[in-house]
Amino acid sequence: MKILVLEDNERLANLIKVTLEQEGFKADVFYDGEEALNAINNGYHCYVLDINVPSIDGINILDTIRLYHKNVPVIIISSNHELENIQKAYEIGADDYLKKPFFNYELVQKIKKLCRLQTTSVVNLTNGYIFNCENSRLYDDKGSEIPLAKKEILFFELFVKNRQRIITFSEMEEYIWEGDDTSILNIRALIKRLRKKLPENAIKIIKGVGYALN
Repeated sequence: MKILVLEDNERLANLIKVTLEQEGFKADVFYDGEEALNAINNGYHCYVLDINVPSIDGINILDTIRLYHKNVPVIIISSNHELENIQKAYEIGADDYLKKPFFNYELVQKIKKLCRLQTTSVVNLTNGYIFNCENSRLYDDKGSEIPLAKKEILFFELFVKNRQRIITFSEMEEYIWEGDDTSILNIRALIKRLRKKLPENAIKIIKGVGYALN
């Protein structure tokens, strides 16, 4: 699981990073709001945002995150005890709030609770189509198997693991092309082939960002 942490106190930020990595998470730490904002589409499963940081505050970053990633959990951390800021964060779409100082295990428990990944072997897509994660096979609404090429299987593996968020072009390149260089034309060609095998509008494009399973 990949987590973005925005915290301008470097000591606290690094302590959070160490704690999360000890739990098996991958944590990218940012001390500046603008730098964090530029990274929000890099495939995170959870965001941990301080409110009061340089450049762009956590509330504005949360607002932008919700434009692109409506279902990815966001935890707000802050020493600012003003009720107005906390209420605003929840109204925009924060999932939880931690008041400083806090124990790092509290943050870990909140992340685990909010980011539970489904382990079901069969995933329901749209219009009765399903993808079986155990044998990597796609079936239509009549139960007939739809043949998939290797990259098409990798596409479903990637999107099923992350089906509550947008998958960026760079993530697709890294996972589906297994790190080999590719182009946006190749990605579009793959999507075009898959759309012929799926119901209409099953794959949604988010312009300039990536794709999502609808």
